[in-house]
Amino acid sequence: MITTSSKQIWSYVVSILYLTLLATEASPTYLGSYCNDNTTYTPNSTLSTNLNVLLNSLSTNSSQQQDGYYMTIMGFGTTNAVNGIFLCRGDVNTTTCQNCVTDAATQIKRRCTNQTEAIIWYEECLLRYTNKFFRYYSIEPRLNPKNGKNVSGVDFERFNETVFGLLNELVVTAANSRTAKKFGTGEVEVTRSMKVYGSGQCSTDLTSSQCEICLRNAIGTLPKCCSGREGASALLASCIVRYQLYPFYNLYGSSSSSSGRNGVGTKAIVIIISLAIVPVLLFFIGCYYKRRRSRQRRRTMLRENFGDELKTLDSLQFKFSTIEAATNKFSSENEIGKGGFGIVYKGVLSDGQQIAVKKLSRSSGQGSIEFQNEILLIAKLQHRNLVTLLGFCLEEREKMLIYEYVPNKSLDYFLFDSKKHRVLHWFERYKIIGGIARGILYLHEYSRLKVIHRDLKPSNVLLDDKMNPKISDFGLARIVAIDQEQGSSTNRIVGTYGYMSPEYAMHGQFSEKSDVFSFGVIILEIVSGKRNSRPIQSHDFEDILRTAWRLWRNQTPLEMLDPILKDMFSHSEVIKCIQLGLLCVQENPDDRPTMAQAVSYLSSLLVELPLPLEPAFSMDRDMKLNIPTTESSSGQFISNSTASSINDLTKSQFFPR
Repeated sequence: MITTSSKQIWSYVVSILYLTLLATEASPTYLGSYCNDNTTYTPNSTLSTNLNVLLNSLSTNSSQQQDGYYMTIMGFGTTNAVNGIFLCRGDVNTTTCQNCVTDAATQIKRRCTNQTEAIIWYEECLLRYTNKFFRYYSIEPRLNPKNGKNVSGVDFERFNETVFGLLNELVVTAANSRTAKKFGTGEVEVTRSMKVYGSGQCSTDLTSSQCEICLRNAIGTLPKCCSGREGASALLASCIVRYQLYPFYNLYGSSSSSSGRNGVGTKAIVIIISLAIVPVLLFFIGCYYKRRRSRQRRRTMLRENFGDELKTLDSLQFKFSTIEAATNKFSSENEIGKGGFGIVYKGVLSDGQQIAVKKLSRSSGQGSIEFQNEILLIAKLQHRNLVTLLGFCLEEREKMLIYEYVPNKSLDYFLFDSKKHRVLHWFERYKIIGGIARGILYLHEYSRLKVIHRDLKPSNVLLDDKMNPKISDFGLARIVAIDQEQGSSTNRIVGTYGYMSPEYAMHGQFSEKSDVFSFGVIILEIVSGKRNSRPIQSHDFEDILRTAWRLWRNQTPLEMLDPILKDMFSHSEVIKCIQLGLLCVQENPDDRPTMAQAVSYLSSLLVELPLPLEPAFSMDRDMKLNIPTTESSSGQFISNSTASSINDLTKSQFFPR
């Protein structure tokens, strides 16, 4: 039986042998050809003569073109004119290019006898001719070779997403290449044991925009023919894309030489590389065992933290060195947020993707629980109004969560920060309310899991570059049964003062309607631009729920609107939002709407909302707790003693009734 260790060692041997073989001359690898059977020419005709001269010219020039490309026309200006090009792969040397073009010029006439247009494709080059022209944007003629079998050991959807993400990046790389060759290569890790290698190339006569169109059209042919395959290509007349699970191009850049006689001979190169194999092998074996010990330590940490979920989460793990490089060693210049949990850094991965790294404080015990919960939960959730978790890092005694980077900070920054850089217009506020509602509805009804967030508040709503809201921070979320209608209960109440429903704060009972209550508070805050709080010792200051109810009862609800908006708002939308906010904060959970109803109310112009009753006031002056507490890693309040009370709030906080 071949062990994992043996497989790793042999992979290094194969890599070195592959580099050795690159130095040797080999016959070009034929892939396929296209012959236009609709039109032919007469042997010994003028067009036939022009074609023979054209093919001879292409072969001759293949030894002289350093960029691996040549185009020419024979019989220019006549009805028997024929044009042709050859294009060699961007990483092959001149000798390999010449061998390929010479073989192609011979084979194309044999395979496409008397055809007025034809293309022949090799791994190392393509050659074509026509008495008309090939459109650069056309996907015909083309060839879609498939290599290997369907991938195994990885989710098809994840594999395809990774492959096409790489190929789309190569479109830009090739089209905007700084060299004469419009050629780009790249690689990406699908899992820790699987990499995909890709390349894209256009004929040099195309402009950058034409090259990009050609490559994107080529990529568009792959899903239908080759989805989930270990390797595939799209070979067009003017461009080529390809991917494999092994490096099929020269990993160390392109090379060119006019002749082996002018430099070190091929045999000498082979001997030199062969002599280098043994010490290089020993070096790689040493590195392998060092990496193996490191991986074993990481897997032990994963197993201790995640148990049976280890296999599911393994592919989401980032290396510490990767995150350290992305954040410039966690530079203070990259710091974009800070809280009880630790610090958030902005980072840029090697492929240019921007990320946000939430680095948990080592002294935060509660952070470990939330860290595990957030990874296990949000990794299974995908929605445009939920922040995307890209992965995590559990290494070097560090715990880090890696998210998509959302540039516009959080909602509370725009609503409550006196130094906010710009004002939220009403149409943006209304869009944000609708987006939050759709995100919560997904958690409650449409995700694979039924999730109660339990900590909805403006600071946990992030805004992207188009001001679309994304719900974040699932450390306190709870999963309940899909068909569960009744609420659950807990003896450990965690959350944020001012947003918790009364039944949850007082009795530990939570359900979908707990999130609905928090959503109602958020709506009223967005409308008013004020936080739902008041000085604890105040006897006459109203919280936002009391204010909204008083103005609603007095039939002057528009007085609640943020004065900074002035007359730039929709009266009907503002009143609808205030009414919906009051409905969501009703004291009896059964009187609150579901999130499906809330989304319906917001999206319909004609629907009539029920009239609200007096809401639950979350700040009653007469109810206090006297429980010693500490602040959790995420900035929430949790009890130090569960024996004295089931309510984890600060001792100076008030309960809702």
